[in-house]
Amino acid sequence: MSAKPGSPLAAGTASGPVARAGSGGAPVLAPACAGVFVIILDATIVSVALPDITADLRFAPADVAWVVNAYTLAFAGLLLLAGRLVANHGTRAMFLTGVCCFGAASLACGLAPQAWVLITARAVQGAGGAIVMPATLTMVTGAYLDPAARSRALGLWSAVGAAGAAAGSVIGGVLTDLAGWRWVFLVNVPLTLAIAVATVVVTPHADRRPARARLDVVGAVLATCGLTALVYGVLDSADDGWSSLPVVVSLAAAAVLLVVFVAHQHRWAGAPLVPLGLFGSRPVAAANAVIFCLGLGFFASPVLLSIYLQQALGYPPMRAGLAFLPAAGALFTGAQLAGRLTHRHGVRVVAAVGALLAAAGFTWLARLGAHTRYWPAIALPQVLFGLGIGVAFTPITVAATAVPADLAGVAAGVLNTVRQVAAAVGLAVLSTLVTAHSGHTDGYSLAFGVAALIAAIAAAGAALLLPRRPADTPPAA
Repeated sequence: MSAKPGSPLAAGTASGPVARAGSGGAPVLAPACAGVFVIILDATIVSVALPDITADLRFAPADVAWVVNAYTLAFAGLLLLAGRLVANHGTRAMFLTGVCCFGAASLACGLAPQAWVLITARAVQGAGGAIVMPATLTMVTGAYLDPAARSRALGLWSAVGAAGAAAGSVIGGVLTDLAGWRWVFLVNVPLTLAIAVATVVVTPHADRRPARARLDVVGAVLATCGLTALVYGVLDSADDGWSSLPVVVSLAAAAVLLVVFVAHQHRWAGAPLVPLGLFGSRPVAAANAVIFCLGLGFFASPVLLSIYLQQALGYPPMRAGLAFLPAAGALFTGAQLAGRLTHRHGVRVVAAVGALLAAAGFTWLARLGAHTRYWPAIALPQVLFGLGIGVAFTPITVAATAVPADLAGVAAGVLNTVRQVAAAVGLAVLSTLVTAHSGHTDGYSLAFGVAALIAAIAAAGAALLLPRRPADTPPAA
């Protein structure tokens, strides 16, 4: 597929350090992968530490969820704005800004004397993570001009991110048991410092400043408020139900704000935050739709399995965390294979097969019962869906970010916004199914059955809508 002359997808040329890196992007790849690992890890690492945080800072039971939600809301709500900031101010500068913001907020979290300080610092952490995420993806896609090398790099990027998501509960449990909950946050300080130093050393300055479009302030406010209201409403629905007044008001406000945002981008914005022409590219639009469907089940599965293992089978937190090692290993392996498979067999085939493997794993988990043995009925399904997700995410990312370099940050912001919204919606919907059965194993079976159905829909969408090969999409640089 090629972009029409004069369209937003046809505009722009590569510039800056990542565009000049060509196929020798390995130095850039290292800090990019380290950055995505840390920010994804932090979305889950805190979960095991919540009981200790509650006791130490005297959280009200209903308020401790905000230690997680403050991060998620800020992260999801600011991703679109962050993508535009990366495009306007340069990948290197914004990556360093996001990493330093994240590290400083992590220090504040680890030293927090009161509950409100911790929640505020978690929101700032989420803001830093929102800047880092599209910057890392732009670094990776721009560093490799060769499609095969780019696919392999995206495979490693996906593998590291998946490893961060899967390892969060394990690392959080170990740090909480051995050093206390504060080290769940303090461990980020030396990590982010090392990433910042490595970035300064290995990524050269741009030869020229990127062409800066005027920042769409109105669009940024509408998008941030709309996405925040959407994610808040979805997250709150898991506790209060979909019919509660705060949830209804939040979701209604989100709908109005996002509709106005789209109208503003189409009619009034001089420099749109998200050029709607981006979705005129079938691969970009299809990839975002597919990853939304696939993410609904995947991002909820670790939480659901963790609750099932602890409540239904009586696992202690540490053992429940370690029980995710098969999924973590399979995710990493699948993402490592995905780059080569995508270049050899094409985007469409690899994404569809990966989604089918994920559907098979969720289908197996739909047979969970009150006395299910870990081996093979829990471990092997994890391998299936972990391998499938690891394989599928890379070709989907290739298709979603196959845009000119000046739109790479925006495309990355859109893709990751869709992933975050899918995570919030999937967790809320599937958790509601479990709660409706009072935590009975029938609820878990139904939730994973729904996840399997949605993954099968994602496989069908990938087979019908995604491009056959990376070469069918315009180059990212």
